[in-house]
Amino acid sequence: MSGWEQCEVSLKPKPRGCHLVTSEVTKHLEGLLRKYRVGLCNVFLQHTSASLTINENADPDVRHDMETFLNTTVPEGRKAPWIHTAEGDDDMPAHAKSSMFGCSLDIPISNGRLNLGTWQGIYLCEHRDRASSRRIVVTCHGDTSR
Repeated sequence: MSGWEQCEVSLKPKPRGCHLVTSEVTKHLEGLLRKYRVGLCNVFLQHTSASLTINENADPDVRHDMETFLNTTVPEGRKAPWIHTAEGDDDMPAHAKSSMFGCSLDIPISNGRLNLGTWQGIYLCEHRDRASSRRIVVTCHGDTSR
């Protein structure tokens, strides 16, 4: 038997940077995921100035280095000729960084759990200096027979 489920999750506000949010996301999904023997989980971020990615979950230096990479690749303020600055110098760079990584992830579900690799975790990359909470929509589809 197959099924579809969807829920919304609100992530607490985070400072600028790359944040490991795997446990914050999965704690909201435990009951939902348990229903699936095999399936796919789509995690969709409803914002244009933050992004989602999967990366190394053990060494916090990776999160620091990812933020350094983003800031070097997409400069802010007078370092770049941005026109869209309605909400400050970090406005357009945040949109560009969001487009680089994207706003959604597809993660396999196996035996009621997200089937991430041993060293993989879900990152919320916050690209604004002062962000509010972030909303994600999680949609799961798969075989619910046990």
